[in-house]
Amino acid sequence: MTNDILTPTATPPDILRCAYMEIVVTDLARSRAFYVDVLGLVVTEEDENAIYLRTFEEFIHHNLVLRQGPVAAVAAFAFRVRTPEDVDLAEAYYQELGCRTERRPDGFVKGVGDAVRVTDPLGFPYEFFYQVDHVERLAWRYDLYGPGALVRLDHFNQVTPDVPRGRKYLEDLGFRVTEDIQDSDGVTYAAWLRRKDTVHDTALTGGDGPRMHHIAFATHEKHNILYICDKLGALRMSDVIERGPGRHGVSNAFYLYILDPDGHRVEIYTQDYYTGDPDNPVVTWDVHDNQRRDWWGNPVVPSWYTEASLVLDLDGNPQPVQKRDDPSEMAVTVGADGFSYTRKDDVDQGFKLGSSL
Repeated sequence: MTNDILTPTATPPDILRCAYMEIVVTDLARSRAFYVDVLGLVVTEEDENAIYLRTFEEFIHHNLVLRQGPVAAVAAFAFRVRTPEDVDLAEAYYQELGCRTERRPDGFVKGVGDAVRVTDPLGFPYEFFYQVDHVERLAWRYDLYGPGALVRLDHFNQVTPDVPRGRKYLEDLGFRVTEDIQDSDGVTYAAWLRRKDTVHDTALTGGDGPRMHHIAFATHEKHNILYICDKLGALRMSDVIERGPGRHGVSNAFYLYILDPDGHRVEIYTQDYYTGDPDNPVVTWDVHDNQRRDWWGNPVVPSWYTEASLVLDLDGNPQPVQKRDDPSEMAVTVGADGFSYTRKDDVDQGFKLGSSL
């Protein structure tokens, strides 16, 4: 793999945050039951082809679009920008990179106005928008809150075969690295990058890609996540739990990973930390430290490293998946018996504070 993404001379757009994801599902009714009846996301709008969902504290039209289609995949990772002019900047920026772009003044989905979608240098479908319909923020509607309420969209996670290349591209775009995973040779296996003042708006995980690893929604407290586990058990749906609950070393967050009816991975996430100071230190984890993925040292199921969702090009076709050539985290952390404790004996602390960006 090579770091062959040039830094454009054009000004990058000022990205505020990850805002929504559009995913294709093969059975809209079944997906509605999962995301609305089980997880409790709020329906903003729906028709026979799509459902627009939001979290309880959101005021923009949606955080998730479920669209009926023949192949389960991700159609867009959408980011809100600071001004309408930043949509122009995004279009010019990606055109200078040589990426395919498509602009729609009336938006690609309901509730969103002027937007540009691009196939980015890593093969992911990114969208940038400012104009959006406002809806009722339900933060004060405690009559509607349940004990497992999902309150915010927190982040995306993307699988790419070349994490260093992706890291350079996203840093050039204005993202800041908060944490990463490396080995003693300096090979980067994963990186967490932010625009808002949390640990990440998106992350890069090394593996065959481009693919979507997960979308993450936040709760207020870890007991909200435990309630979701209890609810899934009561509904005889515990088989959708892939991993957790647990606490990450990276991000320090409490987590749960579940799979929707099409196998799209959803993380329920809470209690990471503030990163907004300009000299916020980067945390680097040793790839041999099994506490980086689970603070309690629990093994990571192999599917979490190997399975992910396809992503689409701007014509709606699945992007071809490229193999990762460099060593993967899977190879380092999973032994012949399924799992292994691989932290080196001379590593007293699996992470270290690096210099600020």
